[in-house]
Amino acid sequence: MQRRHILAATAALAAGAGRAAAQAPGAAEPWPVRQARIIIPFAAGGPQDIPARIIADRLSQRLGATFVVENRAGAGGGLGAQAVARAAPDGATLLFISAAISILPTLQPNLNFDPIRDLEPLSIVCDLPAGLLVRNESRFANLADLLAQARANPGRFTYGSGGVGSANHLTTALFAAMAGIELTHVPYRGVSQAVNAIYSGEIDLVFGSSIEVLPHAQQGRGRLLGVTTAERVALVPDVPAIAEQVPGYAAPNFFSMYAPKGLPPALRDRLVAELALMRDDAQLKDRLASAAGIIRLDGPAVLTARLHEEIAKWRGLVQAAGIRPE
Repeated sequence: MQRRHILAATAALAAGAGRAAAQAPGAAEPWPVRQARIIIPFAAGGPQDIPARIIADRLSQRLGATFVVENRAGAGGGLGAQAVARAAPDGATLLFISAAISILPTLQPNLNFDPIRDLEPLSIVCDLPAGLLVRNESRFANLADLLAQARANPGRFTYGSGGVGSANHLTTALFAAMAGIELTHVPYRGVSQAVNAIYSGEIDLVFGSSIEVLPHAQQGRGRLLGVTTAERVALVPDVPAIAEQVPGYAAPNFFSMYAPKGLPPALRDRLVAELALMRDDAQLKDRLASAAGIIRLDGPAVLTARLHEEIAKWRGLVQAAGIRPE
């Protein structure tokens, strides 16, 4: 009898200790789903893939669920973003997207999708410069030469993009509009295809995020004529800011993350907190720093303000330039 009492008391103490550990500061309930998706709404091989996979790995380690990255291309990022907006707000689906998120409301009205109305903002992941890449044998000696030749030959020179409405499409359209030149757009299924088209001679130039184009310049495979930040980038100090030739031009890219609208506040806050911890993640910081990226992960309020600002900017350009979806 005494032994049974001792065993019962021991079991009770163990159960109590277990409950205390679960309720201890820093402890958290298991993630409500066993597997979750982080949707990238562009073709595989794009600049979002590596940072998204690092974040998926960290969330898998910390939240007790398996986070997998899924590429779902189409409609300039609209199809993948719409899929997230329509998903259940249960923690099973997240969105990782470029600045294209701020272009979609204007350029893809048939999707009936609005990021502010339909998505729960989590955080800006990083800011990234973009660069203007040409092949080594390009006829353009520098940015000033490109502008001079383009003004003398309206529509003659071509640029590639990751598709109509993609961030690098609009980045180039803004450049052309502010520079007073006319370039011919050639869309591809993903920026990596457009970059390959540079080397095959199919197109004359391409704008791409620093993740996509800096390695080409650093390895001597191509040349950068300019960057889209307001000032030069420390990693490539000899490359001018396009604003030096086109005053006022600035179009840095940014990556951000969202959940479906209606995600329970406890889950949203937990995701935001976990993302904020990744500001000190060595692998993520090093990967972004190698492409002149600036890590952010500063929460929903900053992202919401950025969205309002960017949507207004791109809406004006799309309407003024008469850009239409594919």
